[in-house]
Amino acid sequence: MFGIHDIWIILAYVLCILSAILCVVYGIVNWNKGADLEPNELAEESDWSKNESEIEDKL
Repeated sequence: MFGIHDIWIILAYVLCILSAILCVVYGIVNWNKGADLEPNELAEESDWSKNESEIEDKL
């Protein structure tokens, strides 16, 4: 088959193709997941900044 007579070579090719497919599927599933946390992080940073300025005013 394709000039490849060893099962280990065939297995290596199959595993490489399967891992590439798995990487593509993982990328599609996790696309833009980091953007979900951004509004929360911005709100926390804004609150932290307000608290910091209040503390500096007290000092």
